[in-house]
Amino acid sequence: MNQPRPAIVAQASVRRLPRLALLLFCLAYLLPGFIDRMPWRSADVSAFGYMRELALGHTDWLAPLLGSQPPEVDALLPYWLGAWAMQLAPGWIAADFAARLPFITLLALALAATWYGCYSLARSPQAQPVAFAFGGEAQPRDYARAIADGALLALIASLGLAQLSHETTPAQAQLGFGALAFYAAAALPYHALGAALAGCLGFAGLALSGAPTLAALLVCGVLLMYWTRGSGAQTSGQNRAVWIGALWLLLVVVLASLLDLWRWRLLLPAELVQWQSRASLLLWFTWPTWPLALLTLWRWRRQMLGQSWHLPLMLPLWFTLIHLLTALFTEAADRGLLPALPSLAVLAAFALPTLRRSLSSLIDWFTLLFFTGCAVIIWVVWLAMQTGFPPQPAANVARLLPGFEPRFVILPFVFAVLASLAWFWLVHWRVGRHRAALWKSMVLPAGGAALCWLLLSTLWMPALDFARSFRPLIHRIEARVPATDCLQTFGLSRGLQAAFGFHSSLRLEPATDNSACGWLLIERDIVTQTPEIVNVARWQVHSQLAHPREGEEDLVLFERLKASPSQ
Repeated sequence: MNQPRPAIVAQASVRRLPRLALLLFCLAYLLPGFIDRMPWRSADVSAFGYMRELALGHTDWLAPLLGSQPPEVDALLPYWLGAWAMQLAPGWIAADFAARLPFITLLALALAATWYGCYSLARSPQAQPVAFAFGGEAQPRDYARAIADGALLALIASLGLAQLSHETTPAQAQLGFGALAFYAAAALPYHALGAALAGCLGFAGLALSGAPTLAALLVCGVLLMYWTRGSGAQTSGQNRAVWIGALWLLLVVVLASLLDLWRWRLLLPAELVQWQSRASLLLWFTWPTWPLALLTLWRWRRQMLGQSWHLPLMLPLWFTLIHLLTALFTEAADRGLLPALPSLAVLAAFALPTLRRSLSSLIDWFTLLFFTGCAVIIWVVWLAMQTGFPPQPAANVARLLPGFEPRFVILPFVFAVLASLAWFWLVHWRVGRHRAALWKSMVLPAGGAALCWLLLSTLWMPALDFARSFRPLIHRIEARVPATDCLQTFGLSRGLQAAFGFHSSLRLEPATDNSACGWLLIERDIVTQTPEIVNVARWQVHSQLAHPREGEEDLVLFERLKASPSQ
């Protein structure tokens, strides 16, 4: 039985968002955070370390090592992409920025794939609004375009997308390839060949980015939906979709098996506080898409519970659920949630035609107050860093980042001013009188998220670099160890080893009894728990070092005793 659809949309409500404005919007969100910064702790810099080792030919391409440690995530393709970019980049491009170029492309791919995937689903007859008795309802293509605009804005508005999507990690690669796989599954009924190729790249990219089991589960769901769609009566298009889905599954299984990528890394949280922490992470990480996604499921529940698969909603729901379940049972839950955001944004977009005016106004006012307040705080703290006024924020920065010296850079300041002016114009446009548009409720959330991320990536970037990179700590160590000497290390994290290779000219060696190095660096926790690991007849404590940011990376530097027999 066909249930009446909840979307009642007139043609006047599918006003097109100008393409130039949408493109500039995406660029304003895409580029900040990738430009003019150092590799950040710890996943970002450690991933860069593996890329650098591959680019220099210091490790095997099928089993990359940093020192003697394999990656925490059993991924290959993200490290290959960064290494290839460094090898192909001209000499005037810094190695760390060259490694980011493929990941800029992957984030752009995630944004584009979300739009086109949602557009393909919204064109389905099952997703169309109610037809009016005398005409005037939204045309299918115009309606699909408006829903897709809303999905893209909802994705940009997701709070968890900001930092993690601008890093060079396997999680960011999973975001890009996962979004491409979602587009391929959604576009199968319309562009079989293009969708097949996109799916091969997307699902294979997921498998090679550390998520082969996730890719296989996603393909199995897609196969089931297309196989059983339409009350058992399969058309030639459905048969073609099933065969393409089987090809994707075979590709994932073969790749993961040949490269030995199958790993079981799911962990069941044992304590209640861990579940509470992950629940709170889910709420803020996916804000504001999760309330709208729940509203979609409620408003479209009768269609979803019908006799045949409601593909426009069941497909993004399947992708979202698989990603969410995987994230809940992995150690790095925030990075596991990142690939769920595109499909969750698509689910949220289908709530837009059903929003009541009161709820739309509540979203606008909450967003206006929240992001305007955040932008004001960012500007005030920046002013305090530059001038010392107001005194309290300046004192807080000095306390949190001892040794940090603020500097004024004109170009980021200009971009920050332009972004702030654009925000005020956007607020004025939204509260003014204009024709209704389906995507209007997502304009302020997306604009506010882009504004705050751009301000952080321009005005606060020197402070963030100081706090989130290893460079200040490396400089402290270099100030104590002569440049002509070498340094033995033991128990250092992957990120710190990678940072030494990039920021320092010191020659590192693993700690051995036969080494002639006059200096030894060990994490303080190791020394505290097993003090016998250091031979006091050979070594004396020279200094204890830590990152300027309090409580970060405590190390102990030992100097070889002059009277040591090895001298």
